[in-house]
Amino acid sequence: MSDVFVFGSNRLGIHGAGAALHAKKHFGAINGQGVGRQGASYAIPTKETPYESLPLSEIRFYVLEFLDYAEEHSEESFHVTEIGCGLAGYSPKDIAPMFKYSPPNVNLPQTFMKVLDETKTSQ
Repeated sequence: MSDVFVFGSNRLGIHGAGAALHAKKHFGAINGQGVGRQGASYAIPTKETPYESLPLSEIRFYVLEFLDYAEEHSEESFHVTEIGCGLAGYSPKDIAPMFKYSPPNVNLPQTFMKVLDETKTSQ
């Protein structure tokens, strides 16, 4: 099973900081490509530009697109970073629920898992 690094990006594909820069240096992220599979990485846009965050509704669209991709590629293991929780300025409570129906080959950060566990126990 191959590993895929999943990171938050901007739609312009300027991978200049945070997990996006790490993806460019180590996992094949491509400058100018802000969405989807790139080498051993997958970009989920959380920002329009390096300076402007996307609304949660647009991030949700890209997360659902990613989850479909991950489900179609069950032979791969996807390691999601805390997308949207760094430079985009959102919290795990904003983003984690978008991953509620992740397939088994999607590995979420502990902060997202904690939020999802809390929502299960409060229902």
